[in-house]
This record gives sequence, C-alpha cells and structure tokens, in this order.
Amino acid sequence: MPIRPRHLLLSLLLTLIALPALAQQDGGLRQRMSKSEFTAAGLDKLSSQQLANLDAWLSHHPKVTTRVVNASGKPVFYTEGQKRSKFKAHIAGHFDGWSGHGEYTLDNGQAWKQLGEETPACMTSTHPAVVVKPSIMDSWLMYVNGCNDSVHVTRTR
Repeated sequence: MPIRPRHLLLSLLLTLIALPALAQQDGGLRQRMSKSEFTAAGLDKLSSQQLANLDAWLSHHPKVTTRVVNASGKPVFYTEGQKRSKFKAHIAGHFDGWSGHGEYTLDNGQAWKQLGEETPACMTSTHPAVVVKPSIMDSWLMYVNGCNDSVHVTRTR
C-alpha cells in the first residue's frame, strides 16, 4: 500500500505535538522510540538530515506539562510525596502591606493568597523581595522584606 504525502505529514505533525518530551532526553527520537513506534509515526521515511532537524527542533522547545487538579477542581502544585522547598522572588508591583485576605502575584508568575486576619506591620514598597517557605501541615509562610513578621499563604496560581 503506497504512503500518501498527507498521511506522512499527519504522522509528522502528530509526532511534533505528542513527542517533545522524548526529544528532550538524550539520543533523539530513533533511540527513544521502539522500531515499531518509529515506523508507525512515519519517521523512517525521513532523510537523516530531516530527522536530525526534527530532533534539534524538538530539543529546543519546552515539554508540555499537564496541570494536576484535586477532586474539587483546584490546582495541585505539589503532588503527594513531592518535596516542597523554600524559594525567593519579588512581588510584582506595589505592596501596601498585608490586608488580611489579599492576593499577591510574584515575578515568577505564581499568585499567593493570604490566609487569616493577621496583618503584621509593613513598610509599603514596590517589588519587595519575598521568601516563601513550607510550614507544618502542608501550609506555607511568606516573608516580605520590610515586614516585621510572616503570614500564612496558599498558592492560587
């Protein structure tokens, strides 16, 4: 049965969409796929140069990450058993201090919402440095430069 060009293009397109994580690993597609998978995707029809170009292209594009949600549909940022660790960032924009239930976006794209009514004294500032660190019972603490204490926060994005 002859292979039609559009079938080859469709196979190649599906490969480009579905297999970027494979090319992220050493060895390229030929080493990462079984011979039957490689043939079924139509990659055996490519020249050595075309396959090298495809491997190079895939290796320079980030892999797709699936978002995990819990039973209520809220995002899960750390799956069970995954190590949580302290990190540093800056608040994106102006910070007027804690409001009790404010939400704060960081320069790394994460958003964190204050839990509780605590409002430690803070100086207002633009783009203050923050440290977010794990606390007990899966909670988090956020320290903002210029504040005299931390507050409990939960990640919203």
